[in-house]
Amino acid sequence: MGGSVDRGQVLKRLERAWVALAESYAGMSDAELMESGVTGGWSVRDLIAHVTWWEEEALTHLPLILAGGRPPRYSVKYGGINAFNAMMTEQRKDLSLAEVLRQRDDVHRRLVAFIESAPEDQVSGQTRFRRRLRLDTYGHYPKHARAILNWREGRSAAQATLGGSG
Repeated sequence: MGGSVDRGQVLKRLERAWVALAESYAGMSDAELMESGVTGGWSVRDLIAHVTWWEEEALTHLPLILAGGRPPRYSVKYGGINAFNAMMTEQRKDLSLAEVLRQRDDVHRRLVAFIESAPEDQVSGQTRFRRRLRLDTYGHYPKHARAILNWREGRSAAQATLGGSG
């Protein structure tokens, strides 16, 4: 994403990507949300938790960036992003679906409020702040929305094959 945009445009990008992610799993039953295999062994619930912890990372590191600091490198602190994701998956594996959904809503609300209150030049300019925001949020959600939609299409095709035309 190049060039300068205003806060409203950034918030619209965030909202569009957020809605597309939510629509990717809309109408699914609790049992379907818990079914593994969407991405590796992850369920939709796991992907929602994953997106939430990356929003939490944004909320942790964006204030540090505003203060002129640099977030720690995941390769140094955790052994890489995959190791960080594995650690977070382990930490959250026992959360109920209801708790994952509650955290999703709470963290996203806090993220939007933070962006609304951040300095305009940081949100609108080509800054480390905006790059981190994009990587942790609206640049990240589409990957998982696509994975969910592909998984759902694959399940539908498999069910149609198994169930015939009825």
